[in-house]
Amino acid sequence: MPNAPLPPILSLPQHIAIIMDGNNRYGKAHALQAGAGHIKGKDALDPIVEYCLARGVKVLTVFAFSSENWARPQAEVDLLMRLLESTIHEQMPRMNKYQIRLRFIGDRSMLNSDLQALMTDAENKTAHFDKMTLVIAISYGGQWDIAQACQKLAMQVQKGELAPSDINARLIGQNVELADLPDVDMLIRTGGEWRISNFLLWQSAYAELFFTKTLWPDFTPDELGEMMAEFGNRERRFGKTSEQVQNES
Repeated sequence: MPNAPLPPILSLPQHIAIIMDGNNRYGKAHALQAGAGHIKGKDALDPIVEYCLARGVKVLTVFAFSSENWARPQAEVDLLMRLLESTIHEQMPRMNKYQIRLRFIGDRSMLNSDLQALMTDAENKTAHFDKMTLVIAISYGGQWDIAQACQKLAMQVQKGELAPSDINARLIGQNVELADLPDVDMLIRTGGEWRISNFLLWQSAYAELFFTKTLWPDFTPDELGEMMAEFGNRERRFGKTSEQVQNES
C-alpha cells in the first residue's frame, strides 16, 4: 500500500477495467524464455490492486484470458492456465489481508474442474469482504456475455414468465456478468493497441477509454494515477449537454 499521501483527484472512478496487454512482447524485448513475459505480467498486478484500494476504487476488473485466447498455441494456453491457478493461490492471503472480494467472470465450462473448484472456493471465502472487489476475467468475451444474458431471458419467455416485448436494455443489463456492480468508468488498455477486444462491451458503454504504449509488465501505479487524474478532469455527459451537466453539478 502507498505510504505517502496521494494527490487529490477531482472525480474518482468507482470501477476500473484493464486489458493487460503486452506480456509476450515484453518477454521478447527482454530476451526472456517463452512464457516469462506472462510471469512478469502476473507480478505487475499486485501494486495496481494496492493502489486502487488506497485510492478508494470499488471495483477493479482485469482481463486475464479471453474467449479468443483459446486459439493460441497449446503450450501457451497451458502456461496461462497454470499461471491463473498460481495467481489465485497467491492472491488469497492478500485478499484476506486487505479484505478484498475476489470474483471471476467468463465461460467456466471451458476450464478444467480443478481450476473451476479453486475459483469457486476463492469466491466463497472472500464473499464477505467489502473494501474492494477484484474481478478476474477468464475465458471471457463480451459477445458471449451478452449472448448468455439473452439466453437467460429467452428461457423465461419459453416458460411463459416473460413476454418478448418485455425484453429491453434494462433486463439485459440485469443478466450480464457483474450486473450487481457499478458499470465501468475507466477502461484501460496497455501494450499500444487501440481496441477493446471484446472486453466488457455492455458494462463499458459509457466508460472513458485510455490507451498506453506501456507494456503491461511495465505498467505502474504512477501511470495509473496520471490516468485517474485525467479521468477526474473529463466531463462525462451520458448523452446530455455540457450545460445540463454543469447545472446538475
